[in-house]
Amino acid sequence: MKVGVGLPATIPGVTGPEILEWARHADEGPFSSLGIIDRLVYPNYEPLVTLAAVAGTTRRIRLMSTILIAPLRNAGLLAKQAASLDALSGGRLTLGLGIGGREDDFRAAPARFKNRGRRFEQQLELMRRIWSGQSPAEGLGPIGPHPVSSGGPEVLIGGYTPAAIQRVGRWGDGYISGGGGDPARVRQSYSIAEESWQANGRPGRPRFVGAIYCAVGQDVADQAADYLRDYYSFMGPMAENMARSVPTSPDDIKERILAFAKIGMDELILWPCVPGLEQLNRFASLVSELANLA
Repeated sequence: MKVGVGLPATIPGVTGPEILEWARHADEGPFSSLGIIDRLVYPNYEPLVTLAAVAGTTRRIRLMSTILIAPLRNAGLLAKQAASLDALSGGRLTLGLGIGGREDDFRAAPARFKNRGRRFEQQLELMRRIWSGQSPAEGLGPIGPHPVSSGGPEVLIGGYTPAAIQRVGRWGDGYISGGGGDPARVRQSYSIAEESWQANGRPGRPRFVGAIYCAVGQDVADQAADYLRDYYSFMGPMAENMARSVPTSPDDIKERILAFAKIGMDELILWPCVPGLEQLNRFASLVSELANLA
C-alpha cells in the first residue's frame, strides 16, 4: 500500500510559504501523494489554486483532492481547471470528488444544496465528455487543454451512502473514503463500489484510497485535538469523539496504517493536524520504517 500525506492548508494560521515548503520536502519522499481537502466557510486555502502552486514546486509526487466539493462549482470551468492542472503537473493530478454536506458552504457559494447529488452526476458526465475532446453542447467548440491522460485525470468518488458510492462504477476510477473510520466499515463501502464497477461492465477493479487524521508526538496531542474540534464543530459531540481518538503515538499510527493495508487499500493519506516540518519529518520516519519492514 502506498502512503501519501496531506497538506496543512486547512489548519488555521498556516502561511502560503509554509505550505509550499511542506510540499517541497514531501516531494523528496517517501510519500506517494499530496492531498488537500475542501471547505468554503473556513480559513483554508482553495484546493485547486493550492495544488497549482504546489505543482510548480514539486516534480515527482502526485497531487490529490480528497475531496473537492464539485457541486459548489461550475462543471465546465471545473473541467477546464482540472485539465489545466493535470497538464501543468505532467499528469500528476488525482481528482477526488464528492457532494459535500455543509449547507453553509453552499449558501456562501452560492449554490443549491438540496439537488446537489443530481447536479454532481450531471457534472461528472459533462466533465468526462469535455476531457475526451467532445463539445460540451451543440454549437460549441471543445474546451481545452487536453489532459495528459486520455479521458481526463484520475477521478475518485467519495461518499458514505450506497447511492453515492455507486457512482464509482459509472463515472469514477476508484473510491475514496473520509478521514478515519473503522477499516472493516470502510471495506464494506468499497465493496459497494466494486459491485457498481462490475455491474457497469468495467474491467479490472476500482482504486481504493482512504485517509486518517494523526499527529506524531505526545507534545502535540492537545493542539491536534483543538484543530479537529474546530474544523468539525458543526458535527457536535462527534467532533469531540474525533478529537479524543486522534492517534499521536508512532506505534498507534503504524498500527492504523497496517490495518488499512490489511483490507486491501491501495493508498492511504496521513492527514496532519499540526503544521510544521517537524511533523512532516516524523511522518516520513514512520512511513520509511514501515517500508523497511515490508
